[in-house]
Order: sequence, then structure tokens, then C-alpha cells
Amino acid sequence: MPVDKAVAAVEECGAPMVSIAGGEPLMHPQVHVIVEELLKRKKFVVLCTNAVLLPKHIGKFKPDKNFAWMVHLDGIGEKHDEIVAKEGVFEQAVAAIKLAKQKGFQVYTNTTVFNTDTAADLIDTLDYINDELGVDRLEIAPGYAYGKAPDQDRFLGVTQTRELFSRAFADGRRKKWRFNHSQLYLDFLEGKADFECTPWGVPLYCLKGWQKPCYLLDDGYAETWQELLETTDWDKFGRGKDPRCDNCMAHCGYEPTAVLATMNSLKESLRALVG
Repeated sequence: MPVDKAVAAVEECGAPMVSIAGGEPLMHPQVHVIVEELLKRKKFVVLCTNAVLLPKHIGKFKPDKNFAWMVHLDGIGEKHDEIVAKEGVFEQAVAAIKLAKQKGFQVYTNTTVFNTDTAADLIDTLDYINDELGVDRLEIAPGYAYGKAPDQDRFLGVTQTRELFSRAFADGRRKKWRFNHSQLYLDFLEGKADFECTPWGVPLYCLKGWQKPCYLLDDGYAETWQELLETTDWDKFGRGKDPRCDNCMAHCGYEPTAVLATMNSLKESLRALVG
């Protein structure tokens, strides 16, 4: 994707924060230029990567308070390698995280949780990332069986998700991990709160245009942001509305709802401030 097209899409929708994902964004020869242009426009930019190419390209980037690497870690050691189907990637990711931290960058991680994970697995993974690697922020996502995903039988259902996260978060553990999530979204994962999806909250733009209605469902593309907003029946999507959404509890749809609920409540806003 050309730099000007990527930047124009961000300006078109007015997003304050941009996640550059893939594939592997570091394969884009001008991804560092895209990051620079977005930072000039006061956007908060997260670059998602498996970190294999990060040491080779890190010299093209500069630490910035509005920039963070987002490294995918779906477990420790062989567990992560098994999920990504490539041996040695975990060790490469850990080395890259340490290098980025050494050079003054913010580093976030994203961990997808599957039905093969136990609460103990998740606790061990989050403890390792939070305490031993010392990353700045952690994100977690229950795996969702979207149409193009391989290995459809490894994804969590709603009941499984709530049971797994309530066990992992018990005994005060949730408070010690530096999550990049609202308190209400973490409540949602545990089954302590329920929300409807906000599918327009994290839109996806690619070479084909704006994907309808969200990045996990592929119902075609709109040429412009305004077309996406005006031609999509947003009330049709979410759990209990579209069968494809029934087991989805991903942060792309439910974190925006949780954030809006937080902003509309003085109690929850104060809770967010104190963590």
C-alpha cells in the first residue's frame, strides 16, 4: 500500500490510534515512513509484528511516546512455536523485545487464548511477559473462529472464555498485570459484565477498501469511510444477531463498547484511573 493512501485512510476516518497489522508489516519497504507520517499527525501508532524481522529493521524507527511495537506471544517456548507453526519464533520474539526495550522503545504484546490453554497456562504466560520481559502493556484476546481462520476446532466459546478468564484472574492476579484494556472489558471476559458489539469501533482499511462490517467478518468492501458508515446495517452484528458472531468476545468489537461505557460512568471512570 502506498504511503499516501495509508495516511489518507487514517485522516479520512479520524482515528486517534492506528494499529498497523498484516501479514507482517515489516515486509513493507516504507512502513517506517507510514509510521513517521502518522506520528507527525499526532496519532498513536502500534506496529504489530511477530518480531522475526524486527532486529533487521529497528534502525529505521525512533522511540516516540506515541509509538509502540506490538509483538505476538501466544504462549511460552514451544507453545508459541506450535501456535505459529514455526520452530524458534518464540526465542526470536523474546530477543527482539529485549532489543527494542534496550533501545528505548515501548513494547506491547498480544496473546491469543485458545481452548487448548488452561488457566495455569495463561497465568504462566502473563507472568512471564509482565514480570520477566517487563513489557509496557499486555493485550489478550479469546480466539475467535472467523471464517478464514485455520484449525476451527481450537477456538473458545463464550462459556469457555468466561470460565477460563475468571480462573486466571482470580486471587487478585488480574490487578498485577499491566493490561492495555479497560477494566470493563476485563470484567466482560470474566462474565461479570455483558455488552453488545460495536463493530465500527476498530475499522479495517486495506488495498480493497474499508472491510465490512469489521476485520473479523468479510462482507465486502466500501470505497470510502462514509460509505462504510452509511451502507452498513450495524444493528445486524454481534452475539445473538449474526450466527457468525455468537462466540466472538474479541476486543476489536467489545473493547470500544466497554470504553464508551466507562466514559459514560463517573464510577467506572474513577475505577479506570486507579487501575
